[in-house]
Amino acid sequence: MSNDTALVVLEREGDVAILRFNDPAKLNPISIALQSQFRDALAEVHANRGVRALVLTGTGKAFCVGADLKSMTGSAEGSGKSLGETTAEMMNGLSNQLILAMRALPIPVVAAVNGPAAGAGVGIALAADVVMAARSAYFYLPFLPRLGIVPDLGTTWFLERLVGRSRALAMSLLGERLSGEQAAQWGLAWACVDDAVLMAEALAVAQKLARLPSHAVVEARLAFDAAERNTLAQQLAYEAGRQRELVGGPAFAEGVKAFIEKREPLFPGR
Repeated sequence: MSNDTALVVLEREGDVAILRFNDPAKLNPISIALQSQFRDALAEVHANRGVRALVLTGTGKAFCVGADLKSMTGSAEGSGKSLGETTAEMMNGLSNQLILAMRALPIPVVAAVNGPAAGAGVGIALAADVVMAARSAYFYLPFLPRLGIVPDLGTTWFLERLVGRSRALAMSLLGERLSGEQAAQWGLAWACVDDAVLMAEALAVAQKLARLPSHAVVEARLAFDAAERNTLAQQLAYEAGRQRELVGGPAFAEGVKAFIEKREPLFPGR
């Protein structure tokens, strides 16, 4: 499929892949077709060992405005199932798998939120390892106040961990837009930058992440996930166990050597 008609466009800049949602006329809603192409693009990135970081963004004025409600309401027609049943089946079989696939990527993921991230688009953005927001960006959860349904695609899981229960609940119940600047202040985003420099800044961050040891992002995700469920004593033991494994590895040896030689470490790719 050509880039003119693809709903997801995958590009390369050196060892950084750039994945763009590409339905700008509709503000990049996650239709079933877009989700299928997104899944395939993530699989391609996962399989390409030359890619060491990924930037995820949207074409046009929006990052992603969530579910395509018009196509969603027609999905149950002729199936003999309720709309709720077909929605849950689609989520379990496709939508939720996208979030799990993002978190399973063995490389760092940067979300460059170039405009509105609404509904399920918020979950997609928060599944990234680093979130960069443009000043025009905002995060908006219409699920409960507008539709009477819960935030999905991992939004409830990510949001509380990033901003705390009080802010997560208020954001979900009130349905007020959280600006890019406020998102950075709350810790929802790493930084908020001018629109004109968002992609340059996101690529710079991705290129820096691409130089990390190949296992760094996986170790970081697992360590912080473990911290969510462990006591302090258990987490101290977890850290000691990982150091037992990692201190004897080639990345640590290169890091020590680079420190002694007063240079930047050079880590091989995956």
